[in-house]
Amino acid sequence: MHCLLALAALVTTVTAAPAPTAAKKGLTVDDMLAMQRISEPDVSPDGRLVAFTVRDTDVEANRGRTDVWLASTDGAWARRHTTHPDNDGSPRFSADGKHVLFVSTRSGSAQVWRVPVGGGEAEQLTKLALDVNGFVPVPGGERLLLALDVWPEAKTLEETVKRDEELGKSKVKARAYDALLFRHWDGWEDGKYSHLFVWSPSAPETATDLTPGQRTDSPTHPWGGMEEVALSPDGKTMVFVARAGGKTGDDLRDLAWTTNTDLFLVSTDGKGKPVDLTADNKAYEFGPVFSPDGKQLAFTMMTRPGYEADRTRVALFDLSSKKRRVLTEAWDRSAGELSWSRDGKTLWTSADHLGHHAVFAIDVATGGVKPLADKGTNQGAVQAGDRVLFQKDTLTSPVELWTMKPDGSDARAITKLNAERTAKIAWGEYQQFTFKGAKGDTVSGFAMKPAGYKSGKVPVAFLIHGGPQGSFGDHFHYRWNPQAYAGHGYGVVFIDFHGSTGYGQAFTDAINGDWGGAPYEDLMLGLDAALKQFPWLDGSKAVALGASYGGYMINWINGHTDRFKALVCHDGNIDEQMAYFDTEELWFPEWEHGGTPWDKPDGYAKHNPVDYVKNWKTPTLVIHGGNDFRVVDTQGMGTFTALQRRGVPSRFLHFPDENHWVLKPQNSARWHQEVLGWLDRYTGRK
Repeated sequence: MHCLLALAALVTTVTAAPAPTAAKKGLTVDDMLAMQRISEPDVSPDGRLVAFTVRDTDVEANRGRTDVWLASTDGAWARRHTTHPDNDGSPRFSADGKHVLFVSTRSGSAQVWRVPVGGGEAEQLTKLALDVNGFVPVPGGERLLLALDVWPEAKTLEETVKRDEELGKSKVKARAYDALLFRHWDGWEDGKYSHLFVWSPSAPETATDLTPGQRTDSPTHPWGGMEEVALSPDGKTMVFVARAGGKTGDDLRDLAWTTNTDLFLVSTDGKGKPVDLTADNKAYEFGPVFSPDGKQLAFTMMTRPGYEADRTRVALFDLSSKKRRVLTEAWDRSAGELSWSRDGKTLWTSADHLGHHAVFAIDVATGGVKPLADKGTNQGAVQAGDRVLFQKDTLTSPVELWTMKPDGSDARAITKLNAERTAKIAWGEYQQFTFKGAKGDTVSGFAMKPAGYKSGKVPVAFLIHGGPQGSFGDHFHYRWNPQAYAGHGYGVVFIDFHGSTGYGQAFTDAINGDWGGAPYEDLMLGLDAALKQFPWLDGSKAVALGASYGGYMINWINGHTDRFKALVCHDGNIDEQMAYFDTEELWFPEWEHGGTPWDKPDGYAKHNPVDYVKNWKTPTLVIHGGNDFRVVDTQGMGTFTALQRRGVPSRFLHFPDENHWVLKPQNSARWHQEVLGWLDRYTGRK
């Protein structure tokens, strides 16, 4: 008896002993690929539910696959709502809130499907011969607004299908062009354009073109997405963004060097012609949104033609008086997406803000602006019942859905899809710091300790953002994540140099015509400041890496300092003059360098890395995507050629199936392997 009790006590003791906890490790590319990526949230009409897309990465298939999820906006639950081997995404609630509509490829082409909110079998709605690129439910019924790629002269969808089939059968694959843009981002223009159609369930196999004959994309490419389309509350009219002009016979040759987009109003019954509402403004307009009463249209606009990084203002257009009022002229930030409060008194937007991306509330009556969620990266604020739903991520968490009260208080996460994954990771601690940069201005940066840092000095990974009008802040990035370097044992430093966004338009404008001046000075002063303020950083083992403008800066650095042990240049220019003739969006170099190379040659020669190749001596890894038409891969080849001819240790990594970014999972894994291996080689980390 006593023996049995003793044995029982022993068994109890052994069983209750806690299992040893595995030591946490820093973030790796495998961890990033395992994260579930939330996007495209849509709130139900009653505000109680949110539908959203979740991407899971299938590494073996080398692709991402998406499903539609549902969650309650009170945070009580979240669940997968559709499951299919093919992709489901872009969810929208039906007008009555009883169904979730989504785009799926499960029928062999991209079509709109629906599934009951309570669950059940998915039902195909559209049965078109063409892929659906995007859709919006038309208020007040079952009609849908669709985006479809068609030949502009085609009178029916069948004519587009027939021409596609004829071209597909032809053994001649030659392309011929009479005007720019002949290719864009990562694709060759094929003569087809995205048009907006209205679809009715009474005729599921056809749709009516609301923009017939138009020879520019609607929504305008490359901004794309149905966020550039707005439907009136009664569903009778819509407003869309497109390039100015674009009617049959128009001269479109200036599309490559102008930034002019306009807002067009058209009836959804297919009987009227689009009316240009903003023809007087020759710069960008984006993101139209009807007010709840349908009387006003909110949108964002720039005022300087040709400048894609101009300050984005919020404007209101009165549909009765046809008058425009700029609402945020006094606010020195660039507004992003817009949404209205239910009572029409507030507009919500988001903007880069002091190294973060914040949600702001704009008072429609006064134009007053108030920050609501200002730490981390916050965006996509929309009304959800009596609260505001938004997306939030930080340097230690991917995007999750959050809600807060309209005054910004009581913010809390309603999804925690990645909580278990992030809990297993040792995150590098980070803090923001400031220093006196170029021109005596205050400049901001971040410094991050290696994951699990205990003591001693550590090598430095110095990250340089692209844009150049961008920001490297408190954001969970899947291509340039500072935590991936901290997880590998590096201290990480990144600086928002002159030209960065979120510090006022004058600070952003400061980079114009000064690419290698103040920004380079900021970077060097910022690294010096970090080394002084954070003694755990080992400046004798610093490496630098960057992409796009950051890649350009790597080439500029190579010609101006040898303080770094190694460099990584991803999709960066070596020759600014030749890059003008390589790229597609000519408005960008023409603004940044003051004109064309033949009219303003000094602008292109002022800070041109190719003129300093004679000074190059730092070992450099060069990476480029074969489908990058923004910074063409010959620039990377030229960089590698110069390094090799100079006798500088160098390596060229080329991804023939990637664009300006490395997106395929296995390519991303290879990218990180190559980059970290290169840095380790020259910092002595084995």
